[in-house]
Amino acid sequence: MTNFNNPNERKKEMLFYTHQEFQRFLSVEPDLKYRCAFQTLFYCGLRNGELRGLAWEDIDFNKRTLTVNKNVVKVPNEKTNKNYTLTSPKTSSSYRTIPIPLFLINDLERLYDKCSTYYGFKDKWFVFGDVDPIADTTFRNRKTLNAFNAGAKDIRIHDFRHSCAFLLIDSGANITLVAKYLGHTKIDETLNTYSHMYQNRLDTIVNIIENQNEKFIDYKPKEQLPESKKIIESKEEDQDEYIYIVPKKKMTKEKDDLVL
Repeated sequence: MTNFNNPNERKKEMLFYTHQEFQRFLSVEPDLKYRCAFQTLFYCGLRNGELRGLAWEDIDFNKRTLTVNKNVVKVPNEKTNKNYTLTSPKTSSSYRTIPIPLFLINDLERLYDKCSTYYGFKDKWFVFGDVDPIADTTFRNRKTLNAFNAGAKDIRIHDFRHSCAFLLIDSGANITLVAKYLGHTKIDETLNTYSHMYQNRLDTIVNIIENQNEKFIDYKPKEQLPESKKIIESKEEDQDEYIYIVPKKKMTKEKDDLVL
């Protein structure tokens, strides 16, 4: 059978940058425009087409937000005679307004001040481009060059979006918020795509269980037992860790007298 996805098939490990790897990757990029582009991919989780379709009018510097409302695809447009086409985002949930980190909004403001000096500049211009968005091949080549210069693994442009998801999940972000931030239609989509990343959070789950369980366990050391209690040692060799605490007036061993 073709075009069939086995729901039980083990998912392939996806490539992504950790925060430390991304900082190493970014450290070799001197151009402000590319620095902003890669940071927007990594910290905002945009898709490639969403990033290239981002216009200056989509950024609110006062509220520190960006709005995703269009997408650039590599399909020639006969009407505009361009080698790309502007379309709506992937799904209705892909329309979203998300906050921008302060350090990134500061870099974008610097980039805006620089671009606004160009002849004919308008807020409808593309953030990462000008009248036209940056070419996809140019962007990919820049990414590959930076990875080589930084000695980092060469991941796809889309893998920066996965890197954003890993950063949020590994930091303990709520899965509902992660789904909304990435523009997923349902939480299931986020869980199915990034469920393997939660493997790193399993130790946290165990710690929660242990912390809750300790509240119901009485850890009384033998030397701190009250004098009014009488200790009767266990006769079984394999019960060395258990002791019987019996009041003076009651010498029978009952089930409730067994204390861990």
